[in-house]
Formats: sequence, C-alpha cells, structure tokens
Amino acid sequence: SDNDEIRGINDRVQLNEAEKIMQKRINEYHMRNGVTMRNPESVYIEDGVEIGNDTEICQNVTIKSGTKIGSDCVIGSGSMLDRAVIHDGVDVLSSVILESEVDEGTHVGPFAYIRHNCHVGKEVKVGDFVELKNSNIDDGTKISHLTYIGDSDVGKRVNFGCGTVTCNYDGKKKYRTTIGDDCFVGCNTNFVSPINVGDGVYIAAGSTITEDIPENSLSIARARQVNKEGWKDKRK
Repeated sequence: SDNDEIRGINDRVQLNEAEKIMQKRINEYHMRNGVTMRNPESVYIEDGVEIGNDTEICQNVTIKSGTKIGSDCVIGSGSMLDRAVIHDGVDVLSSVILESEVDEGTHVGPFAYIRHNCHVGKEVKVGDFVELKNSNIDDGTKISHLTYIGDSDVGKRVNFGCGTVTCNYDGKKKYRTTIGDDCFVGCNTNFVSPINVGDGVYIAAGSTITEDIPENSLSIARARQVNKEGWKDKRK
C-alpha cells in the first residue's frame, strides 16, 4: 500500500531520498506522542531515541540513537545529542552532549561541550564556552562561562569563576581533581592535578593551586602586585 517500501537505493541521491522519508516518519512519530518541533524538516532524529511529553525540539537539532530525553525539556537550535541521557526539565541551548547524563532542572549552554562519561547533577548551570570531560558535577553547582573541567569530582553548590581550568594532563598521564561542597573558585584559577579541595574553600582569583586545601580555608597562590612608577618614560 506504500510504494516507498519498495524504493531502491542505488546511489547517493536515492539514499538521501530514503533518509528524508525515514526522517519524516520518525519526527511524526515523536510529534504524535507529545513532542513539539518548531521546524521538523530541519530536525534529524535517528531511530532508537526516546523523548518525553511536552519537550520542545528547535530547528537544526541532531539527536543520535541511544539518546533519552525526559519531559518538559527544551533542546535549542544547533544542539547535538549522542547517546545522552537528559532528565526532565533540562534546557540545552546550542550545545553538544556526548555519552553523558544530565539531571533534572539543569541548564546547559549556549555553546557548551559535555564530553564522554560526565554526570551533571540537578539544578546545575553549565554556561557558555564550558567544556566538561569525564567528570561528576553535583547538584546546584554553577559553571557559568569559559571553563574547562576534566577528570574531576565536584561537590554541591560550587561556584566557578570565569576562566577556571583543571590541568589534568602532564603529557603522560591524566589525574583527577576533587572539589568539596560549597566552594568558591575565583576567576582564572588553575588546578594542577592531582588536587583535593575540602568543603567550604575560597580560592582567590588568579591562583594556581598545586597543593591540597583543607576545608573552610582561603587559598591565595599568586605573586604580589608590583607597580613600577615612571617605567614607561624610562623605556623611551
């Protein structure tokens, strides 16, 4: 009854035609099951994807097989999900998530990159130009912008300032960073792994941390500022 069932695929043009037919079938299946698609012709969803009710998929989104998306999520324009597990109420804006899990109520993006083997907790913020790799981020933590967290275990309610980096690779081996609950990490902090940071720690902006920090401490790891008055005139 459907002539498309006996189409032949003998070249790349016919392959593209068959893919469009399958894309339309898959998208219509999800829309009839309560998923909103703003521009379904631009949404590419592979077979074997699960999407919950009242989730919105925006234009130019790619969702690969093995991905599971909960209810009341927004997958924003330009996002790509590959074997990701996305729980209810998550926003993903123009971001990439690979083989990782994101818990309820978390906001990802825009332009975030969550690489393999990450677990991101509830009500977490993973902001713009943030990259995560092989890390666990616990509930309520905020990583707002321009930060790399690799091979790390981060506690609850940690605030990362802009430009934080975990220096997890020495050229031969990868090392882990552990950060406790309720820590405040100042902008442009470098963690030279392996490092253990206790609960309730404050780290001054611009610090390079090379030693463990006990809980409830303030850590400052930078040289004192020196002003050379009249230096510019002498240079001439």
